Amino acid sequence: MTLTSSIAIIFLAALIHASFQLSVSVLTLMSGHSIGKRTAHAKLLRMVFGFILGVAIMTMLLVSFSATIVTHVFDAKIPMVLWAMTCGVLVGVGVSVWRFYYRPGKGTTLWIPRDMAKFLNDRSKSTKQSSEAFGLGLSTLFAELLFIGAPIVLTSLVLVQLSPTWQLGGILIYTAVSSLPLLIVGALIGSGHKLSHIQRWRESNKHFLQFAAGSGLLVLGVYVYIDQVISTTVTAIVGGL
Repeated sequence: MTLTSSIAIIFLAALIHASFQLSVSVLTLMSGHSIGKRTAHAKLLRMVFGFILGVAIMTMLLVSFSATIVTHVFDAKIPMVLWAMTCGVLVGVGVSVWRFYYRPGKGTTLWIPRDMAKFLNDRSKSTKQSSEAFGLGLSTLFAELLFIGAPIVLTSLVLVQLSPTWQLGGILIYTAVSSLPLLIVGALIGSGHKLSHIQRWRESNKHFLQFAAGSGLLVLGVYVYIDQVISTTVTAIVGGL
């Protein structure tokens, strides 16, 4: 795998991560409750920044931790069976996203455990300080691990094969790209856009985002399978002739 293809895979995995909507949902929910309580605009912006920072730091930690585990277990020599399993999970999650990501009906309610959904909803209502928003951002990532886990694991498999400098660069690229929707929504909130307009746009485009995320996972899984499993097998067979 070349450096260019490695960075491209990390970038695409981060884009897929960015297309998932739980963090954006929690951010808009927290902001809506704060606006309803007539929270000062400057304080609201600090809370929004704290939430985004919490999500970004947890993303970095999850990618770094996953890469550390892979390095410790496999010493950067990824067995073909692990590539195949990861690709299978990517395809499986992609199909699941197509079918089950949003609950039936209007709105943007997601298929996550009800207890976790209740916890995030309650925490969004009770968040009053930027430090609490930061903690809410940290915890939000765990509720979406079922969907974002696959691109994170794939990214870690790619990262361990890079030099230390590019490993750090890859982590930063993944974190920045995956955080783009939050940064955009945060900027819209900061500039005074109504949350109802943001939510209306999300409802209008939810099926496109769902299709894009599922399709991205499928394409990524198939590409990596061809690149790391099929091509390696063919090369080994040809070399043995």
